[in-house]
Amino acid sequence: MKLQETGLTAQELKDIVNKYMIETYARYDFIAERADGMYLYDEEGTAYLDFYGGVAVNSPGNRNPKVVAAVKNQMDDIVHTFNYPYTIPQALLAKKICDSIGMDKIFYQNSGTEANECMIKMARKYGIETFGPNKYEIITAKHGFHGRTMGAVAATGQPDSAIQRDFGPMLPGFSYAEFNNLEDFASKITPNTIAIMIEPVQGEGGVHPATQEFIEGLRKLCDDNDLLLLFDEVQTGWGRTGSLMAFMGYGVKPDCVSMAKAMGGGMPIAACCASEKVAKAFSAGTHGSTYGGHPVSCAAALASISEIIDMNLSENAKVVGEYMVEQMAKLPHVKEARGRGLLVGCEYDLPIAVNVKWECMKRHALITAIGSNTNRMIPPLIATKKDVDMLMDIMREAIPAAVEQL
Repeated sequence: MKLQETGLTAQELKDIVNKYMIETYARYDFIAERADGMYLYDEEGTAYLDFYGGVAVNSPGNRNPKVVAAVKNQMDDIVHTFNYPYTIPQALLAKKICDSIGMDKIFYQNSGTEANECMIKMARKYGIETFGPNKYEIITAKHGFHGRTMGAVAATGQPDSAIQRDFGPMLPGFSYAEFNNLEDFASKITPNTIAIMIEPVQGEGGVHPATQEFIEGLRKLCDDNDLLLLFDEVQTGWGRTGSLMAFMGYGVKPDCVSMAKAMGGGMPIAACCASEKVAKAFSAGTHGSTYGGHPVSCAAALASISEIIDMNLSENAKVVGEYMVEQMAKLPHVKEARGRGLLVGCEYDLPIAVNVKWECMKRHALITAIGSNTNRMIPPLIATKKDVDMLMDIMREAIPAAVEQL
Protein backbone atom coordinates (compact mmCIF):
# COMPACT_ATOMS: atom_id res chain seq x y z
CA MET A 1 0.00 0.00 0.00
CA LYS A 2 1.38 3.39 -1.02
CA LEU A 3 0.76 6.58 0.93
CA GLN A 4 -0.67 8.38 -2.09
CA GLU A 5 -3.33 5.67 -2.38
CA THR A 6 -4.69 6.59 1.07
CA GLY A 7 -5.28 10.26 0.33
CA LEU A 8 -3.36 11.11 3.50
CA THR A 9 -0.24 13.19 4.01
CA ALA A 10 2.72 11.70 5.84
CA GLN A 11 1.96 13.83 8.90
CA GLU A 12 -1.71 12.80 8.91
CA LEU A 13 -0.67 9.15 8.93
CA LYS A 14 1.73 9.75 11.83
CA ASP A 15 -1.03 11.59 13.70
CA ILE A 16 -3.28 8.53 13.35
CA VAL A 17 -0.56 6.36 14.88
CA ASN A 18 -0.04 8.80 17.75
CA LYS A 19 -3.77 8.95 18.45
CA TYR A 20 -4.72 5.29 18.25
CA MET A 21 -1.67 3.14 18.89
CA ILE A 22 -0.01 2.23 22.19
CA GLU A 23 3.55 3.17 21.41
CA THR A 24 6.55 1.40 22.96
CA TYR A 25 8.93 2.11 20.07
CA ALA A 26 11.04 5.19 19.36
CA ARG A 27 9.86 5.71 15.79
CA TYR A 28 12.05 6.73 12.90
CA ASP A 29 10.54 9.84 11.35
CA PHE A 30 9.68 8.28 8.01
CA ILE A 31 7.11 5.88 6.57
CA ALA A 32 8.52 2.56 5.37
CA GLU A 33 6.67 2.17 2.09
CA ARG A 34 8.76 -0.26 0.05
CA ALA A 35 11.73 -2.59 0.48
CA ASP A 36 14.11 -4.42 -1.82
CA GLY A 37 17.32 -6.35 -1.20
CA MET A 38 19.53 -4.33 1.14
CA TYR A 39 17.31 -1.25 1.12
CA LEU A 40 14.20 0.18 2.74
CA TYR A 41 12.46 3.08 0.98
CA ASP A 42 10.40 5.85 2.53
CA GLU A 43 7.28 7.56 1.20
CA GLU A 44 9.40 9.92 -0.88
CA GLY A 45 11.48 7.15 -2.41
CA THR A 46 14.57 7.79 -0.28
CA ALA A 47 16.69 4.64 0.09
CA TYR A 48 17.97 3.54 3.52
CA LEU A 49 20.82 1.02 3.73
CA ASP A 50 19.31 -1.69 5.92
CA PHE A 51 21.61 -3.08 8.61
CA TYR A 52 18.60 -3.71 10.83
CA GLY A 53 17.07 -6.42 8.61
CA GLY A 54 13.63 -6.18 10.20
CA VAL A 55 15.41 -7.23 13.43
CA ALA A 56 17.26 -10.16 11.83
CA VAL A 57 14.15 -11.29 9.91
CA ASN A 58 14.76 -10.43 6.25
CA SER A 59 17.79 -12.71 5.91
CA PRO A 60 17.37 -13.73 2.24
CA GLY A 61 16.94 -10.02 1.45
CA ASN A 62 14.08 -7.59 1.80
CA ARG A 63 11.13 -8.79 -0.25
CA ASN A 64 13.04 -11.77 -1.59
CA PRO A 65 11.43 -12.69 -4.96
CA LYS A 66 11.10 -16.41 -4.19
CA VAL A 67 9.53 -15.72 -0.80
CA VAL A 68 7.09 -13.27 -2.39
CA ALA A 69 6.21 -15.77 -5.14
CA ALA A 70 5.65 -18.54 -2.60
CA VAL A 71 3.27 -16.35 -0.58
CA LYS A 72 1.29 -15.31 -3.65
CA ASN A 73 1.08 -18.87 -4.94
CA GLN A 74 -0.12 -20.26 -1.61
CA MET A 75 -2.76 -17.56 -1.20
CA ASP A 76 -4.32 -18.70 -4.45
CA ASP A 77 -4.90 -22.13 -2.85
CA ILE A 78 -5.62 -21.72 0.85
CA VAL A 79 -4.87 -18.89 3.28
CA HIS A 80 -5.70 -20.52 6.60
CA THR A 81 -7.15 -23.64 8.11
CA PHE A 82 -7.16 -25.27 11.52
CA ASN A 83 -4.51 -27.85 12.46
CA TYR A 84 -6.58 -30.98 11.89
CA PRO A 85 -6.29 -31.53 8.15
CA TYR A 86 -2.82 -32.01 6.68
CA THR A 87 -1.44 -29.08 4.68
CA ILE A 88 1.28 -29.33 2.07
CA PRO A 89 3.53 -26.39 3.06
CA GLN A 90 3.47 -27.48 6.71
CA ALA A 91 4.59 -31.01 5.90
CA LEU A 92 7.28 -30.04 3.39
CA LEU A 93 8.68 -27.40 5.75
CA ALA A 94 8.83 -29.85 8.67
CA LYS A 95 10.92 -32.27 6.58
CA LYS A 96 13.15 -29.49 5.26
CA ILE A 97 13.94 -28.15 8.71
CA CYS A 98 14.44 -31.44 10.55
CA ASP A 99 16.55 -32.93 7.76
CA SER A 100 18.64 -29.76 7.40
CA ILE A 101 19.54 -29.31 11.07
CA GLY A 102 19.44 -32.91 12.30
CA MET A 103 16.51 -32.64 14.72
CA ASP A 104 13.74 -35.22 15.09
CA LYS A 105 10.49 -33.30 15.59
CA ILE A 106 9.08 -29.79 15.14
CA PHE A 107 6.20 -27.82 16.66
CA TYR A 108 5.13 -24.65 14.84
CA GLN A 109 4.48 -21.34 16.58
CA ASN A 110 4.00 -17.74 15.47
CA SER A 111 6.80 -15.77 17.15
CA GLY A 112 10.10 -16.23 18.91
CA THR A 113 8.71 -15.77 22.37
CA GLU A 114 6.04 -18.41 21.67
CA ALA A 115 8.73 -20.81 20.44
CA ASN A 116 10.58 -20.28 23.70
CA GLU A 117 7.39 -20.79 25.72
CA CYS A 118 6.88 -24.04 23.83
CA MET A 119 10.43 -25.11 24.62
CA ILE A 120 10.07 -24.21 28.31
CA LYS A 121 6.76 -26.09 28.58
CA MET A 122 8.15 -29.14 26.79
CA ALA A 123 11.21 -29.27 29.05
CA ARG A 124 9.11 -28.89 32.20
CA LYS A 125 6.63 -31.54 31.18
CA TYR A 126 9.42 -33.92 30.22
CA GLY A 127 11.10 -33.35 33.58
CA ILE A 128 7.96 -33.84 35.65
CA GLU A 129 6.85 -36.93 33.71
CA THR A 130 10.31 -38.48 33.76
CA PHE A 131 11.65 -37.58 37.21
CA GLY A 132 8.78 -36.30 39.37
CA PRO A 133 6.67 -33.23 40.21
CA ASN A 134 9.53 -30.94 41.31
CA LYS A 135 11.81 -31.45 38.33
CA TYR A 136 10.96 -28.28 36.42
CA GLU A 137 13.62 -25.65 37.16
CA ILE A 138 15.65 -24.11 34.32
CA ILE A 139 18.95 -22.22 34.52
CA THR A 140 19.34 -19.35 32.05
CA ALA A 141 22.05 -16.74 31.49
CA LYS A 142 22.28 -13.32 33.05
CA HIS A 143 21.73 -10.57 30.47
CA GLY A 144 20.00 -13.04 28.16
CA PHE A 145 16.74 -12.31 26.39
CA HIS A 146 14.04 -14.85 25.56
CA GLY A 147 10.92 -12.84 24.72
CA ARG A 148 7.99 -10.85 26.09
CA THR A 149 5.43 -13.41 27.26
CA MET A 150 5.44 -14.16 30.97
CA GLY A 151 7.33 -17.45 30.80
CA ALA A 152 9.93 -16.02 28.43
CA VAL A 153 10.20 -12.86 30.55
CA ALA A 154 10.88 -14.97 33.63
CA ALA A 155 13.55 -16.86 31.68
CA THR A 156 15.19 -13.57 30.73
CA GLY A 157 18.05 -12.87 33.12
CA GLN A 158 17.47 -9.13 33.43
CA PRO A 159 15.55 -8.68 36.70
CA ASP A 160 16.32 -4.96 36.98
CA SER A 161 15.35 -4.02 33.42
CA ALA A 162 12.08 -2.76 31.95
CA ILE A 163 11.55 -6.27 30.55
CA GLN A 164 10.69 -7.61 34.03
CA ARG A 165 10.18 -4.55 36.23
CA ASP A 166 6.60 -3.81 37.36
CA PHE A 167 5.07 -6.94 35.82
CA GLY A 168 4.38 -8.55 39.16
CA PRO A 169 5.85 -11.78 40.48
CA MET A 170 7.77 -13.71 37.88
CA LEU A 171 6.94 -17.32 36.99
CA PRO A 172 8.93 -19.42 39.48
CA GLY A 173 11.44 -22.05 38.44
CA PHE A 174 14.23 -19.99 36.89
CA SER A 175 17.70 -19.11 38.13
CA TYR A 176 20.40 -17.09 36.38
CA ALA A 177 24.12 -17.74 35.92
CA GLU A 178 26.93 -15.76 34.29
CA PHE A 179 27.16 -16.25 30.53
CA ASN A 180 30.37 -18.01 29.45
CA ASN A 181 30.99 -19.08 33.06
CA LEU A 182 30.66 -22.85 33.23
CA GLU A 183 31.43 -23.02 36.94
CA ASP A 184 28.61 -20.60 37.75
CA PHE A 185 26.13 -22.66 35.75
CA ALA A 186 27.29 -25.82 37.52
CA SER A 187 26.85 -24.13 40.90
CA LYS A 188 23.20 -23.32 40.12
CA ILE A 189 22.18 -26.95 39.53
CA THR A 190 19.82 -28.30 42.20
CA PRO A 191 17.92 -31.60 42.53
CA ASN A 192 14.99 -29.80 40.87
CA THR A 193 16.88 -28.61 37.77
CA ILE A 194 15.74 -30.09 34.45
CA ALA A 195 17.42 -27.87 31.85
CA ILE A 196 19.91 -25.18 30.91
CA MET A 197 18.70 -22.63 28.36
CA ILE A 198 20.90 -20.06 26.59
CA GLU A 199 21.33 -18.04 23.41
CA PRO A 200 24.50 -19.09 21.54
CA VAL A 201 25.08 -15.37 21.01
CA GLN A 202 23.48 -12.91 23.41
CA GLY A 203 21.85 -10.35 21.12
CA GLU A 204 19.95 -7.98 23.39
CA GLY A 205 22.66 -8.56 26.00
CA GLY A 206 25.19 -6.68 23.85
CA VAL A 207 26.22 -9.17 21.12
CA HIS A 208 28.35 -11.56 23.16
CA PRO A 209 29.10 -14.94 21.48
CA ALA A 210 29.42 -18.05 23.61
CA THR A 211 32.89 -19.56 23.64
CA GLN A 212 33.50 -23.01 22.22
CA GLU A 213 34.65 -24.21 25.64
CA PHE A 214 31.46 -22.93 27.27
CA ILE A 215 29.11 -24.59 24.78
CA GLU A 216 30.95 -27.90 24.94
CA GLY A 217 31.06 -27.65 28.72
CA LEU A 218 27.31 -27.08 28.96
CA ARG A 219 26.64 -30.17 26.85
CA LYS A 220 28.81 -32.29 29.13
CA LEU A 221 27.29 -30.71 32.23
CA CYS A 222 23.81 -31.59 31.00
CA ASP A 223 24.81 -35.12 30.03
CA ASP A 224 26.46 -35.75 33.40
CA ASN A 225 23.42 -34.52 35.34
CA ASP A 226 20.52 -35.84 33.18
CA LEU A 227 19.61 -32.30 32.14
CA LEU A 228 18.30 -30.97 28.84
CA LEU A 229 20.28 -28.42 26.84
CA LEU A 230 17.99 -25.81 25.27
CA PHE A 231 19.20 -23.31 22.68
CA ASP A 232 17.27 -20.13 21.93
CA GLU A 233 18.14 -19.55 18.27
CA VAL A 234 15.35 -17.10 17.52
CA GLN A 235 17.93 -14.58 16.36
CA THR A 236 20.98 -16.75 15.65
CA GLY A 237 19.20 -19.36 13.53
CA TRP A 238 19.19 -19.84 9.77
CA GLY A 239 22.56 -18.57 8.62
CA ARG A 240 22.96 -15.56 10.87
CA THR A 241 26.13 -16.66 12.66
CA GLY A 242 27.96 -18.28 9.75
CA SER A 243 26.43 -21.74 10.02
CA LEU A 244 22.89 -22.87 9.27
CA MET A 245 22.11 -22.91 12.98
CA ALA A 246 24.58 -21.53 15.51
CA PHE A 247 24.76 -24.88 17.33
CA MET A 248 26.02 -26.49 14.14
CA GLY A 249 28.94 -24.08 14.04
CA TYR A 250 29.88 -25.14 17.55
CA GLY A 251 29.44 -28.82 16.74
CA VAL A 252 27.23 -29.28 19.80
CA LYS A 253 23.67 -30.56 19.45
CA PRO A 254 20.95 -29.39 21.87
CA ASP A 255 17.95 -31.41 23.03
CA CYS A 256 15.63 -28.59 21.93
CA VAL A 257 16.13 -25.49 19.82
CA SER A 258 13.79 -22.56 19.16
CA MET A 259 13.74 -20.54 15.95
CA ALA A 260 11.85 -17.67 14.32
CA LYS A 261 12.85 -14.41 12.56
CA ALA A 262 14.85 -15.46 9.45
CA MET A 263 12.83 -18.66 9.26
CA GLY A 264 9.93 -16.87 7.55
CA GLY A 265 11.85 -14.44 5.36
CA GLY A 266 9.48 -11.67 6.46
CA MET A 267 6.36 -13.66 7.33
CA PRO A 268 5.54 -14.40 10.99
CA ILE A 269 6.41 -17.97 11.90
CA ALA A 270 8.43 -19.76 14.57
CA ALA A 271 9.07 -23.27 15.80
CA CYS A 272 10.56 -25.45 18.48
CA CYS A 273 12.53 -28.50 17.37
CA ALA A 274 13.26 -31.33 19.77
CA SER A 275 14.76 -34.79 20.06
CA GLU A 276 12.37 -37.72 19.89
CA LYS A 277 12.53 -38.40 23.64
CA VAL A 278 11.71 -34.82 24.63
CA ALA A 279 9.04 -34.33 21.95
CA LYS A 280 7.07 -37.23 23.42
CA ALA A 281 6.16 -34.97 26.35
CA PHE A 282 3.62 -33.27 24.09
CA SER A 283 0.45 -35.19 23.31
CA ALA A 284 -3.15 -34.26 22.46
CA GLY A 285 -4.30 -31.24 24.48
CA THR A 286 -0.92 -30.37 26.00
CA HIS A 287 -0.10 -27.52 23.63
CA GLY A 288 -1.61 -25.86 20.60
CA SER A 289 -1.76 -22.83 18.33
CA THR A 290 -4.51 -21.53 16.05
CA TYR A 291 -2.08 -19.95 13.60
CA GLY A 292 0.96 -22.17 14.24
CA GLY A 293 1.96 -23.79 10.95
CA HIS A 294 -0.08 -21.27 8.95
CA PRO A 295 -0.02 -22.37 5.28
CA VAL A 296 1.11 -19.00 3.90
CA SER A 297 3.81 -18.58 6.53
CA CYS A 298 5.00 -22.15 6.00
CA ALA A 299 5.21 -21.56 2.24
CA ALA A 300 7.23 -18.40 2.88
CA ALA A 301 9.49 -20.23 5.33
CA LEU A 302 10.12 -23.07 2.90
CA ALA A 303 11.20 -20.51 0.31
CA SER A 304 13.26 -18.49 2.79
CA ILE A 305 15.16 -21.46 4.20
CA SER A 306 15.71 -22.86 0.70
CA GLU A 307 17.18 -19.52 -0.41
CA ILE A 308 19.47 -19.36 2.63
CA ILE A 309 20.74 -22.87 1.89
CA ASP A 310 20.88 -22.66 -1.91
CA MET A 311 22.63 -19.25 -1.93
CA ASN A 312 25.04 -20.41 0.81
CA LEU A 313 24.20 -17.31 2.83
CA SER A 314 25.70 -18.87 5.95
CA GLU A 315 29.13 -18.69 4.37
CA ASN A 316 28.49 -15.16 3.15
CA ALA A 317 27.51 -14.18 6.68
CA LYS A 318 30.76 -15.64 7.99
CA VAL A 319 33.00 -13.88 5.47
CA VAL A 320 31.23 -10.51 5.44
CA GLY A 321 30.71 -10.59 9.21
CA GLU A 322 34.43 -11.09 9.86
CA TYR A 323 35.17 -8.20 7.50
CA MET A 324 32.66 -5.97 9.28
CA VAL A 325 34.21 -6.65 12.69
CA GLU A 326 37.66 -5.80 11.28
CA GLN A 327 36.47 -2.54 9.75
CA MET A 328 34.34 -1.53 12.72
CA ALA A 329 37.28 -1.91 15.08
CA LYS A 330 38.96 0.96 13.18
CA LEU A 331 36.14 3.44 13.84
CA PRO A 332 36.66 6.29 16.34
CA HIS A 333 35.72 5.66 19.97
CA VAL A 334 35.25 1.93 19.36
CA LYS A 335 36.28 0.01 22.45
CA GLU A 336 35.49 -3.40 20.96
CA ALA A 337 33.93 -4.83 17.81
CA ARG A 338 32.65 -8.38 18.19
CA GLY A 339 30.16 -10.87 16.85
CA ARG A 340 29.62 -14.12 15.03
CA GLY A 341 28.68 -14.03 11.38
CA LEU A 342 26.39 -11.12 10.57
CA LEU A 343 25.38 -10.57 14.18
CA VAL A 344 27.83 -7.81 15.02
CA GLY A 345 28.19 -5.47 17.98
CA CYS A 346 30.18 -2.27 18.25
CA GLU A 347 30.92 -1.09 21.80
CA TYR A 348 32.11 2.48 22.40
CA ASP A 349 34.14 4.10 25.14
CA LEU A 350 31.38 6.69 25.52
CA PRO A 351 27.57 6.39 25.92
CA ILE A 352 26.86 7.39 22.31
CA ALA A 353 25.13 4.33 20.83
CA VAL A 354 21.61 5.80 20.73
CA ASN A 355 22.86 9.03 19.19
CA VAL A 356 24.92 7.09 16.64
CA LYS A 357 21.79 5.20 15.64
CA TRP A 358 19.90 8.44 14.99
CA GLU A 359 22.83 10.06 13.19
CA CYS A 360 23.10 7.01 10.92
CA MET A 361 19.39 7.25 10.17
CA LYS A 362 19.83 10.91 9.16
CA ARG A 363 22.48 9.67 6.73
CA HIS A 364 20.16 6.95 5.43
CA ALA A 365 21.55 3.87 7.17
CA LEU A 366 19.64 1.78 9.71
CA ILE A 367 21.28 0.17 12.74
CA THR A 368 20.07 -0.42 16.28
CA ALA A 369 21.34 0.47 19.76
CA ILE A 370 21.69 -2.01 22.62
CA GLY A 371 21.92 0.04 25.79
CA SER A 372 23.93 3.26 25.86
CA ASN A 373 27.29 2.00 24.60
CA THR A 374 26.66 -0.64 21.93
CA ASN A 375 25.27 -0.62 18.41
CA ARG A 376 24.12 -3.86 16.80
CA MET A 377 24.17 -4.71 13.11
CA ILE A 378 21.90 -7.53 11.85
CA PRO A 379 21.54 -6.98 8.10
CA PRO A 380 20.11 -9.30 5.47
CA LEU A 381 22.55 -12.13 4.85
CA ILE A 382 23.00 -10.96 1.27
CA ALA A 383 25.11 -8.02 2.55
CA THR A 384 28.41 -7.53 0.72
CA LYS A 385 31.73 -6.00 1.71
CA LYS A 386 30.73 -3.00 -0.41
CA ASP A 387 27.60 -2.58 1.74
CA VAL A 388 29.81 -2.73 4.84
CA ASP A 389 32.13 -0.08 3.39
CA MET A 390 29.13 2.18 2.78
CA LEU A 391 28.00 1.74 6.39
CA MET A 392 31.52 2.43 7.68
CA ASP A 393 31.64 5.70 5.73
CA ILE A 394 28.34 6.74 7.30
CA MET A 395 29.42 5.74 10.81
CA ARG A 396 32.66 7.73 10.49
CA GLU A 397 30.46 10.81 10.17
CA ALA A 398 27.80 9.70 12.63
CA ILE A 399 30.11 8.91 15.56
CA PRO A 400 31.71 12.40 15.87
CA ALA A 401 28.26 13.96 15.47
CA ALA A 402 26.99 11.74 18.29
CA VAL A 403 29.92 12.69 20.53
CA GLU A 404 29.14 16.39 20.07
CA GLN A 405 25.69 15.80 21.60
CA LEU A 406 27.08 14.58 24.95
